[in-house]
Formats: sequence, C-alpha cells, structure tokens
Amino acid sequence: MKEVFCPYCGKRAEFVDSAEVYHGRSYGMIYLCRTCDAYVGCHGNGKGDSPKGRLANAELRRWKIAAHNAFDPLWKFGPFRGRRNSAYAWLAEQMGLPKEKTHIGMFDVAECQQVIQICKESNFEKE
Repeated sequence: MKEVFCPYCGKRAEFVDSAEVYHGRSYGMIYLCRTCDAYVGCHGNGKGDSPKGRLANAELRRWKIAAHNAFDPLWKFGPFRGRRNSAYAWLAEQMGLPKEKTHIGMFDVAECQQVIQICKESNFEKE
C-alpha cells in the first residue's frame, strides 16, 4: 500500500474498500480521507494500490464529472473517436501542459473548469 496524503488536511488517507463510500457496493479499493470526505479510486480494476489521480472532495468530484462529460465525447464519439491518447495530447496542447501531466484525474477545480471551457470553445461540432 502506498502512502497517500489528503491535499485538503494533510492527513494520511486510509486504503479501504469503496463500499464505504458507495453505500455497500464495492468497486474495488480506494484511498479515503474521512475528515474531508475525499477519495480516489485505484488502478488495476480496483485491486491495485496505485491511485488513479488525486483525492477529491465533493466539490472537486462534481467538477471532474463535468470535465469528463465535456471531454469524453471527443474521444468516444467525436473527432478523436477511439483515440483517447490523441485527445489527451490535444488537450495538453490546449492547456499548455506536458502530456504526462494532463489527465482529469489529476486536475483541480480550476483545471476542470478550463477543460470544460476548452471543449465548449472547440470547433469540432461546427466542422
């Protein structure tokens, strides 16, 4: 198990089954800060211990969902269809970030808001 710390309070997050936050339904293991109600899922279909991103509190979780709702259609159905990595490379360029630092799972609220704005302003639907 890795040492993961809450970005809100600085306490060490607990490595627990996601059933603790999903009302008894398990989706694998998560890192959880009970103090801040912040958590993040793990890679490896929930069986690994590597976090998928940063711990997110309720506000950040809402923004991450909104960012995915704006961005994911670009690689699922749109101009990057089936090419998720290409879509993230495009997003990295738009945001002025290195590709390895460009993932919604790692973003804060402001970066999620930026993703939404970039996707809204893209001309893909108009072409």
